[in-house]
Amino acid sequence: MNISLPPLVALLLFPGGLVLLISGLVYEYADRKLVARYQNRIGPRWFQPLADMIKLLAKEEVIPTGVIKGLFIFLPIVALTAILTAALYVPMFGFKPAYSFSGDLIVTVYLLSLMTLCIGLAGANTEDRFSLVGATRALTQMFSYEAPFLFALLGPAIALGTWNIGTINAAAGQNLWFIIAQPLGFLAALIGLMGKLELSPFDAPEAETEIVAGALTEYSGRGLALFRIGRDVELVIGLTLVASFFLGGLGSPLDFLWKTLILLLVTAALQSLFARLRIDQTVGLWWRWGSILILAQLILIVIGRFVGPFIPFLGRG
Repeated sequence: MNISLPPLVALLLFPGGLVLLISGLVYEYADRKLVARYQNRIGPRWFQPLADMIKLLAKEEVIPTGVIKGLFIFLPIVALTAILTAALYVPMFGFKPAYSFSGDLIVTVYLLSLMTLCIGLAGANTEDRFSLVGATRALTQMFSYEAPFLFALLGPAIALGTWNIGTINAAAGQNLWFIIAQPLGFLAALIGLMGKLELSPFDAPEAETEIVAGALTEYSGRGLALFRIGRDVELVIGLTLVASFFLGGLGSPLDFLWKTLILLLVTAALQSLFARLRIDQTVGLWWRWGSILILAQLILIVIGRFVGPFIPFLGRG
């Protein structure tokens, strides 16, 4: 059974607000450390993400010439705000969502997409050629990964007949592991999350050996810090969504911890196993084959809704 907290505590303290920002830094450290160990390196110290964030916040924010100043300053704030708002509808740390309504799944996916949109606009707002190339790649990759990621999350929603994240999480916690009933959906959700976060091998939009830092090349100081912490929090929210939908739900903080860490182990292994894909490979392979696979999965789920008594494994598992 999920644990509920007073709304103000859930919004400002735990599991939202400051604790959510800290958890983003912790998961960034865990991800970097795991990738380093997979590659036989030592990796960063435990305080490195926090030290990097403090350093960026203390630095001067340089605004380049030729940009729309208000948009340049406002985009990182919008990106972080959207990510923190999305956390309100997700069972963070195994607790009930702070706010919940019918159809909050669609709103949450939309809010998670605003990070990529803001990064793309941030790159397009500058005159730097590396930023422009990075923005083009980021937006191109977004169109390739957003739809499969959404379709993957819709699998359990359609099977259970609800678009409410809290209801799906509670139902999945009743010994209903959709990773078994919908393996293609789980694979699409995990790969789609890595593509959304631009993790290796899907990091062509910010390939440092080709285009410096991609769309964020001209950003420094506070703006870069907000984009980075927003990406870290988005990682935590994405892992929470995948775990709650496909790994039997999140009914307690312990459930959240071990299930999200298992997913992080898998994503870190994939980052270490594959070299960076070109943007045409990233877009072409996944858009053609990933979308076809997940659409086939959805067709099976819809069929299962109608003939569940005869083919139970296609519908509700």
